[in-house]
Amino acid sequence: MVGKFSKFLKEVKLELKKVSWPSKNELIGATVVTFIFVAFLAIYIGVIDFLLSRLMTFLLK
Repeated sequence: MVGKFSKFLKEVKLELKKVSWPSKNELIGATVVTFIFVAFLAIYIGVIDFLLSRLMTFLLK
């Protein structure tokens, strides 16, 4: 069991060496784009929720 786990960890280490990691600038750029997209989506959903809430309040009066 320990031998299989040790072999697995060695294979993981070899595979991680093959990975093409992003540069710091690419990582920061992707993070900024992600945050902007999430903020836009949150605002969009919030506005839709607010409008539908107002509509339901109006219709149920």
